[in-house]
Amino acid sequence: MSLSASEKLRRFYDQFSSNDHVLIVIDADPDSIACAMAVKRLLWRKVACIDISNINIIKRPDNLAMIRLLGIKLTHISKIDKAGFNRFVMVDSQPEHNESFSEINPDVIIDHHPETEVQASFTDIRPQYGAAASILTEYLRAAKIKPSSKLATGLFLAIKTDTDNFVRQTSFEDVRAFQFLFQHANVHLARKIEQTEMRFDFLKYFKSALENMRKRRNKVYVHLGLVVNPDICVIIADFFMKVNSIRWSIISGICNKKLIVVFRNDGLRKNAGEIAKQSFGDIGSAGGHKNMARAEIPIGDLEEHVTYKDDKILLRWIINQIEKRAGKK
Repeated sequence: MSLSASEKLRRFYDQFSSNDHVLIVIDADPDSIACAMAVKRLLWRKVACIDISNINIIKRPDNLAMIRLLGIKLTHISKIDKAGFNRFVMVDSQPEHNESFSEINPDVIIDHHPETEVQASFTDIRPQYGAAASILTEYLRAAKIKPSSKLATGLFLAIKTDTDNFVRQTSFEDVRAFQFLFQHANVHLARKIEQTEMRFDFLKYFKSALENMRKRRNKVYVHLGLVVNPDICVIIADFFMKVNSIRWSIISGICNKKLIVVFRNDGLRKNAGEIAKQSFGDIGSAGGHKNMARAEIPIGDLEEHVTYKDDKILLRWIINQIEKRAGKK
């Protein structure tokens, strides 16, 4: 039997007392950041203190803009004295999602990804939801809390991001949460955050991509060489999908001793996640959704297959891996 939002909220509150020192642990992205903001608001004046800690290094310009413009205070996990906390909350993730969570034993887990047989005193995992922010919005409404403009903007932006403006997996509950948040969010601030996609020094990668792209029928392939951030591959891949004749965009780069290959397509034909697995799954990690996917191959494993230091040779190898495994459609 499914529990009502009020009952879930009551069980959530039962995990805490007024003397608790609470640490919210996240793998920071728009959804997890907004959910952490919501948990902090729910526990305001109900516990002794609440801090938010990120396990990842935040480099995406839009995520940095979100943190700055919404006034969110985050502390990296490496700077946290975990002994100072007696309650741990995990949102938009589960312990098995990242090895950096291994030292955390969460008391509360709220997430929308598929369940990984997690153990915690309180879990609320709903894979049918497009964003964890929709779950936390239900908690706020059950608590009769009117979200501040900044909190509503964060949750609003999280739902937009994780559902890709409602073209990815979305439930009726996501739409209902979005409609509620729209009444309280600052949409101009949300747009400002969304449009902060890159730093000035990212522009050189566009020049490189345009000069070195390889077009095969309706596909564009680009190898960017060394990149300072894997998100650059994502930005370039999304950029090429705005060209009307392009159905596939496959962009690669090397970062942190890994080859990163980002796939984008129009979602009408073959499954990008399956093609990523077929092409690179036997030598690295690969997978994703129908219209977006990613592969990561450690340089040590790549050396057995191709001379990765020659960008042209590496690009030809990437193209061959994809074309021979996935066909030419």
